[in-house]
Amino acid sequence: MGVEEQRAGEFYVERDVMNELCLDKLARRRTHSTRPLLKERVKDSLRCSVPKLKRSVLSFVPILSWLPRYSLRQDALGDLISGISVGIMHLPMGLAYALLASVPPVYGLYTSFYPVLMYCIFGTSKHISVGTFAVTSIMIGTTTERLAPNSNFMTLNGTNGTAVLDVVARDALRVQIAASTTLLSGIFLFLLGMIRFGFVVTFLSDPLVRGYMTGAGIQVVLSQLASLFGIRTARFSGPLSQVYLLIDICRHLPETNVAAVVVTLVALAVLITVKELNIYYEKKMPVPVPIELITIIVATLISYYCKLRSQYKVAVIGQIPKGFQPPRSPDISLWGSIVGDAFAVGIVGYAVNISLGKIFGQKHGYTVDSNQEMVAIGLSNIVGGFFQCHVVAASPPRTLLQDSTGGKTQVVGLVSSVLVLIFILQLGTLFEELPKAVLACIVLVNLRGLFMQFKDIPELWKSSKVDLLVWLVTLVCTILLNLDLGLAASIGFAMLTVIFRTQLPRYSILGHVPGTELYLDTDTYEEAKEIPGITIFRSSTTMYYTNAQLYLDALQEKSGIDIGMLLMKKKKRDTEEKRKDKKEKNKAKKEAKKNGVNGCLPNNTVHPEDKGDEENGSPDLKLNQTAIALVDRPINGQVNWAFEQQGNGFDQDSKTGIHGDDHITQTSSTGGEGEMGRSSVNDTHTIILDLSTTNFADTATVKTLKNIFLNYRKIDIDIYLTGCQVCVVEQLSSAGFFSESIPKTCVFTTIHDAVLHSLRLHGASDVPIIYEYALDLTCTTKM
Repeated sequence: MGVEEQRAGEFYVERDVMNELCLDKLARRRTHSTRPLLKERVKDSLRCSVPKLKRSVLSFVPILSWLPRYSLRQDALGDLISGISVGIMHLPMGLAYALLASVPPVYGLYTSFYPVLMYCIFGTSKHISVGTFAVTSIMIGTTTERLAPNSNFMTLNGTNGTAVLDVVARDALRVQIAASTTLLSGIFLFLLGMIRFGFVVTFLSDPLVRGYMTGAGIQVVLSQLASLFGIRTARFSGPLSQVYLLIDICRHLPETNVAAVVVTLVALAVLITVKELNIYYEKKMPVPVPIELITIIVATLISYYCKLRSQYKVAVIGQIPKGFQPPRSPDISLWGSIVGDAFAVGIVGYAVNISLGKIFGQKHGYTVDSNQEMVAIGLSNIVGGFFQCHVVAASPPRTLLQDSTGGKTQVVGLVSSVLVLIFILQLGTLFEELPKAVLACIVLVNLRGLFMQFKDIPELWKSSKVDLLVWLVTLVCTILLNLDLGLAASIGFAMLTVIFRTQLPRYSILGHVPGTELYLDTDTYEEAKEIPGITIFRSSTTMYYTNAQLYLDALQEKSGIDIGMLLMKKKKRDTEEKRKDKKEKNKAKKEAKKNGVNGCLPNNTVHPEDKGDEENGSPDLKLNQTAIALVDRPINGQVNWAFEQQGNGFDQDSKTGIHGDDHITQTSSTGGEGEMGRSSVNDTHTIILDLSTTNFADTATVKTLKNIFLNYRKIDIDIYLTGCQVCVVEQLSSAGFFSESIPKTCVFTTIHDAVLHSLRLHGASDVPIIYEYALDLTCTTKM
C-alpha cells in the first residue's frame, strides 16, 4: 500500500482489493477490547480517593464549584438587577399559577421560594428561572380537581337547606394532593438522575414537546374563562373534559358578571399594550416595565376603594396568611392514585428545563449536565413537597427576562427569592382584595410564547410532514384526552412514526458514476449507470426484525429476480431430470437384457439426451448473457493493476488504482446460451448488499442474510456484503453467520472493492465492446 505524489494538488493511491480478512490483517485488528472489563470498571467505581471524592461532591453540589470563583466586579450588578426584575415577575405569576393548580394563591408564592433556593444550590444552568410554570400548574390542577372535586365538599345549610361548599376543607385536601404529587415527582426525577437516566427526555421530540405545551396552553385558557367572565362552572376530569368545560361555560354565559368583564378588558388592554411596548423598545430600555406588578397593585387599590367584592360581586383571591407554613409530611397513601400524574408532570417539567438550559448554555458557551439537572429538579420538588409547594419548571418568560436584564449566574435566583420572602412575610396580606380576573389576565398574557408555537405548522409542513403530524396529533390528544393520557398517547404515536419510518425505507439500486469510484442511486442521478451483471442494493435504514421480510421483498423487486420462482423451477427441473435418468437407466437395462449384456454401460458414456441438455441448457433459463472484459490501458508507462485480467479466480495481490485515465471497459454480448448458473432472469451474476446504514444485526437480520446467501447461491448468483461497521461484523460472527459456505471473504470494505472482485471473477475476453467509460479518480486537495 502506498501513496505517491504526482504533482501539486494530485495524488495516486495503489492498494489491494480489500475484503474483511485483508482489512483485519492490514489494519492489525486487535484481538482484545481496549475497554476495561466489567469487574475492573466496578472496582474503579467503588474505589475512593480524595480527588475522586472532591470531583463527586463538586458535581453533585455545583454551588461549591462556582460560588468561590464568583466575581463581584463583573457579575454582581447584572445579577442584582436581573434578580429584582425576575423576583417582581415571580409575585404575580406565583399568585396566578396557584389558581391553575387549584390551590390558594399563597402556595404559589411558596413555590416561588423554596424550590428556587434548591435549584440555585444543585442546578447547572446559569440563566433559567425555575418556579411556577403554566403547564405544570395546570397538570397539578387536573390531578387535584380529579381527586378532590367540589361535589365531595357540599354540605346542607341547616337554616334553609341549601348546599354550601366547604372551601376550607376542599383547599386543605387539594394542597395535600399537590404536595404529595410534587414529592413523588421529585423522587422519580432524583432517582433517575442518580442512575444517569437523563437521556429519557430524548424520547420527547421537539415537535412533541411544543405541541404538548401548546395544547396545555389551550387548556389553561379554557380554565381561566370562568374567572374572566365572573361565572362559576363545574369541574370536569378525564377524556373530553375540556369539551364538557367549554359547553358548561357557554351554558353559564347569561350569568356573566359585567363588572368582572370590565376589569378583564381593562387589565388585558393595559397588559398587552405595555408588553408589546416592552418588546418593541427592548434594546432601548435597560429593564422592561414590570407591568404585571404595577397591574396587581393598581387593581388591588381600585378593588379595595371601589368595594368590587361587596357591591359588584367580583371574585377576589381572599385571605393570604402572613409568614410560612411549617413543613409537613405529605400523605403517601395518595401515591397509588397519583403515581402516573407525578411521573408525567415531572418528565414534562424536566423536558422544559433541559430544553431551555441547553439553549442558553449554547448561547453563552457553557455545558448543562442533563443528569445533574434531573437531580436538581428532583431535589427542588422533594423539598417543595414538604413545604406544600407544587411542581416547578423553568418559565420561558422569566428566563428570557433574566437573560435580557444581564443575569449571569444562579445568584439571580437567590436575589429573587429574597424579594419573594419579603412579600410573603410583610406584603402578602395587602393583596387580599386583588380580583381573580386580573390574575387570569396575567396568565393569558404570559401564554403569548406558547401560542406563537402555532407558527411551527407552516415550517414543519415545509421541512417534515411526519413531524407536523406528531405536532398536530399531540395537540389534539392533549386537548381531548387531558394532559396525562394525552402525553402517553402522544409518546406512543411518536414511537409509531419511528417504527413506520423503518418499515418504509427507501430501497435503491446503485450505479457507478463515470470517472469516479462513487456508486449512487440510479433513480436520483442520471449519470449513475448500473454495471452489467452486477446489482448493488441499499436500504436507507437498518434491517431488523420488523422490516427484514420487507428488505427481502424489495431486493427481489429491485433486482428483478424472483428467487422463489427460480428455485421452484430448478426443483421442478431437477425432479424431471431425475425422472428422465431413471427412465433411461430402466430402458438401458431392458436393452441390455435383450442384447445379452449385464446392464452396465461403459465408463464415460454419455446419453445423447443428457449431452443435449448440457449443451442447450435449461429451456427455462435460455436468456441473454452479459460478458465483461477488463482491458488494461497503460498511460505514460503505468499500468492500472486494478483491472489487469488474471483469469477467473480472485488474486489477493490484485490492486485497485486511483489515477488519471485508467479505464474500466465493460462489454456485453447477447444471444449467448450457457449454464444455468449464469443465466438468471436479467443476466445478473453478482448481488452486492450495501450495509453501510446498518448499525446492529439481530437474529432476524442474520437469518435473512443467511437465506439470501444460500438461496441465491443455488441459482449461482454470488452475494457480497460491503460497508459493514465493525460492530455489525462482530455481531454476525457471534451469531455464527460466517462458515465455510459464507466466508468472511464475502465481506468487502467498500462497494468498489466488491465490484472489482466480481469483475475479475466473472470477466470475459475477446468479446465485442459495446461501451466504455474512463475511470478518472484523480483527487484534487490542498496538500
